[in-house]
Amino acid sequence: MTDFTLHTNDSAPEASKAFIDAAKGTYGFLPNLLAGMAEAPTLLEGYMTLAGIFDKTDLSETERQIILMTNNRLNGCTYCMAAHTTIAQSAKVPADVIESLRTDTPIADTKLEALRQFAIAVNTGRGWVDQDDLDEFFASGYTKQTVLEVILGTSLKIMSNYTNHVANTPVDTAFQSNRWTVSDGQAA
Repeated sequence: MTDFTLHTNDSAPEASKAFIDAAKGTYGFLPNLLAGMAEAPTLLEGYMTLAGIFDKTDLSETERQIILMTNNRLNGCTYCMAAHTTIAQSAKVPADVIESLRTDTPIADTKLEALRQFAIAVNTGRGWVDQDDLDEFFASGYTKQTVLEVILGTSLKIMSNYTNHVANTPVDTAFQSNRWTVSDGQAA
């Protein structure tokens, strides 16, 4: 398979350097995902911009991580599952929610489980959801706005998950303790 470069400030295209600096400021290091994306400055900018926009939604950190980690699992992204487990832990997402997302088991909180199920429907249906999916989602207390925010989060994960698949991005040392394999996320 083609080797992709994990760029540094020294090797990255000029247009990626400001984003690399911003990532280092945010994370304290340059995550391998972003180092790989730096090959295409527009992808790196798009991903970082969209991530910032997703953070502005009305969703809680737990709800955002449910959408992101559900997509990571469905897309089989080992890098993002490890990274987002670490991020979710740092953000104080409940441990039982994180475990459910990693193992594809129901979340005890019924509203959060409805969000997980809707994120599954959006991903597996490639955006084609049934009216029953929408009705169940709305019955749990979510809105039309949330439907569109799930699509936003799904779009963000397509960018990162697909990049990791193509580039075979190695999991950073900072995320190693939360390594994940596709078999970890198989339904029992």
